[in-house]
Amino acid sequence: MYGALWRVLPGPWWVRLLILLALIAAALYGLFFYAFPWIASNYVPDNGVIDESTAAIAAYLA
Repeated sequence: MYGALWRVLPGPWWVRLLILLALIAAALYGLFFYAFPWIASNYVPDNGVIDESTAAIAAYLA
């Protein structure tokens, strides 16, 4: 996949490198400012809450 992307890009190697760096920067920008905040707003972790049955097992094992 990476070889095919490298062959498709125009120009000498340094132009290809600049284009790839710009594409990587755009992908990271999209992830950090759009994808990750959307995931964080839709995913609610349980904050590691231990229910009574798990607490009883932990007390037995300790």
